[in-house]
Parts: sequence; C-alpha cells; structure tokens
Amino acid sequence: MPQNPLLSIVLPTRNAAAHLGRTLTAIEKAGSAFDHECVVADGGSTDDTAALARRHGATVLSVATPGRGAQLCAGAAAARGEWLFFLHADTAPGPEWAVAAKAFMDEPDHYHLAACFRFALASGKPAARRIERLVAWRSRVLGLPYGDQGLLLSRALYDEIGGFSPIPIMEDIEIVRRLGKARLVLLDAPLPTSAERYDKEGYWRRPLRNLFCLALYFLGVSTERLRRLYG
Repeated sequence: MPQNPLLSIVLPTRNAAAHLGRTLTAIEKAGSAFDHECVVADGGSTDDTAALARRHGATVLSVATPGRGAQLCAGAAAARGEWLFFLHADTAPGPEWAVAAKAFMDEPDHYHLAACFRFALASGKPAARRIERLVAWRSRVLGLPYGDQGLLLSRALYDEIGGFSPIPIMEDIEIVRRLGKARLVLLDAPLPTSAERYDKEGYWRRPLRNLFCLALYFLGVSTERLRRLYG
C-alpha cells in the first residue's frame, strides 16, 4: 500500500449548485491532510453545477444514464485513487472528517473494511437531533447507513465487492448489504447534511417516507418503481 495514498472523493450531482460550493470548500479545507481529487459525476444538471465544480478544480463527468447508482459507478471508474470516498453534494463535512478519514486509511487492517460517518443535520431544531439519534441506532444496530453518511473504502475492497450497482435508488443500501455489517466501521465524526428537505417535507413525513421505501425494497419492489414513488 502506498505511504501517501490518493483519496478520490466522488460526488453524484444533479442541479446541486445551491449546496455543492459549500461541500467542495469544506473538502478543500482538509487538503493538507492527504492527497485527494474530486470527481463530480453529473446526471444532467441544467444549473451552474458543472461550472461550479470546475472552478473548484474538480473533474466533471457527464453521465447519460439517469440515477445515482449509475453516476457513482461512472465516478468510481474515472477515479484514480487507492481510496474512494463517496459523498452527497449537499453534505459539507466538518473539520473532524479529515482527521477521522486519515486515521482510518492509515490503519493497514482497514484496507479490507469500509467506513461511514455520523449522520448530522445542519439545523438547530430539536427534531433534527431526534432524526440523528434514530439514524445512529439504525447504523449501529442494523448496519444500514445511508449515503448521506458517506462511504469510505479502498479501491481493492470496492472492486472485490463489485462496486455500486447502476440502480436509480437504494444504491447505498444495496452496497452496504453486500459489504455486510462486520466490514463496516462507524466513525464518530459528523457529516453535516443540509436540512432543506426536512424543513420542506417535515421532520416526521420525510423519515416515514424513507422507512416506507426501505420496507418496500426489502419486500422486493423494483428500484425503478421505488424511484417513481420516492419522487
């Protein structure tokens, strides 16, 4: 394993200009912690997403196939790093993430493990803390972190498990199920995610809809149908 491995940060986007700048700026602040590159896999944005990403020095890919799974596949294929970090465009990592990520990557035994971070909402509302506690329980007990907690793993492990599936939704659950709970490490460093959707849809309604879609997925409903239900 290289002494200073390159970390490729892969961000799937679609009309993400409202949040992407904060996310890329947060990543840049950790630039001295390790060598890294940013790969933005864009799924047909009509706003300033691609131009904004290029201004921050990111590599931008135009992905014709719609859906986050296909975008993540394309981003991983283009990435050059020994390590891969998959991150949502509306998640702006706090200062702790770089220290936690580097410590994880520096441990030789972790080359065949994957890590996710502590879910956090960028909101001061008490309801946001409730959601964070529920997500912490789901991640710890069920071993089912979502994509907004990030996913950090070596290229070797990513290739070993076959990478992301090019599905339109539930790609995060699908890959962590293949990884298995025994190969997942929960890092106690927050990844603050925009609370905009919770503020818009409600702090009860959105989690319940997510839970409903998750239950349907486990019951075998196709991801194409789930995508239509999710909206």
